[in-house]
Amino acid sequence: MKARVIALYLPQYHPTPDNDKWWGKGFTEWTNVGKAKPLFRGHYQPRVPADLGYYDLRLPEVRQAQADMAREAGIEAFCYYHYWFGNGKMELERPFEEVLQKHQPDFPFCLSWANASWSEKMWRVDRTLEKKILVEQLYPGDDDIIAQFNYLLPAFKDRRYMCVNNKPIFMVYNPLFHPNIERYIDIFRSLAKENGLEGIYLVGQTFLDSDIENIYMKGFDAVNICRLYDKLHSRTIIKRVYDRLLRICLKRPLVDQYKNVIHYLTSDRDKLKYVIPTMMPNWDHTPRSGSGGYVFHNSTPKLFKRHVEMVLETIKDKSEEERLVFIKSWNEWGEGNHLEPDLRYGMAYLEKLKEVLKDE
Repeated sequence: MKARVIALYLPQYHPTPDNDKWWGKGFTEWTNVGKAKPLFRGHYQPRVPADLGYYDLRLPEVRQAQADMAREAGIEAFCYYHYWFGNGKMELERPFEEVLQKHQPDFPFCLSWANASWSEKMWRVDRTLEKKILVEQLYPGDDDIIAQFNYLLPAFKDRRYMCVNNKPIFMVYNPLFHPNIERYIDIFRSLAKENGLEGIYLVGQTFLDSDIENIYMKGFDAVNICRLYDKLHSRTIIKRVYDRLLRICLKRPLVDQYKNVIHYLTSDRDKLKYVIPTMMPNWDHTPRSGSGGYVFHNSTPKLFKRHVEMVLETIKDKSEEERLVFIKSWNEWGEGNHLEPDLRYGMAYLEKLKEVLKDE
């Protein structure tokens, strides 16, 4: 069985004027990664990158090496986060623009619009947001939707752009945050046809099973579900109180064993034609949020292999074209969420992924 595996890709590994202003000169994702500390016994922090080192995404050699690793592991494409805040305001666009303009690396890609405001602390596990907004996500109207599409059009037309049924795949990270997502979809689909594309394959993302049908009914072709918090939601009242006491008294983050979490990361609902499941090799938000983070503890390549097998089992009966899976993520080191090699495990996660995809 061939699975179409797409790895989410974070471009925040180069300095930008706004990040310099907000966080200090030279800030990148590595700033948080490098200062991370273990917060409980056995906590795997800090994570130190191995083969690629503390790279800078302005270097084409780094981008090529990433693509080579991903291709060897059986990953079909990178899905770059795209930050469009409205009225032409963007962030972290340079790495992908260079990939597009330089025609290198010769590796498939697609895009995910990360439509969320940036705040000082970002989102917390309890789904609250700090009030200090750094850059606000705006939805100015039709002209802005058209401007965003026109900006994306050269990418959609690039021969490397990943397609489903000959349509470029484009994901919206928070579709229900958009005040008129149906209008957004209509404009994107109309403009795609007007510009010679067969259409556009739109994917809405959610972290809640309860949102899947709602998103799909808005007009999306598919819904990507990431069940990151499902294990947390299953806690008893006693466990919730206990975890809160640990956080207050010991400054300990929320912790779940990865071997237990993987049973919550997939579901029979992933077998639905319009649902795209997510693989997660690991998760640890503490480099960004300290004791406010959430940790998948004791993730190993062997357990990840089992998780991959479980996810692929849910998509085996889908058509080859729509046998899609997202991996969260290729390189979100600040969330302890990466496939790229580190000093502890090296290439082992990528090798396990390759083993399963080859066997399938």
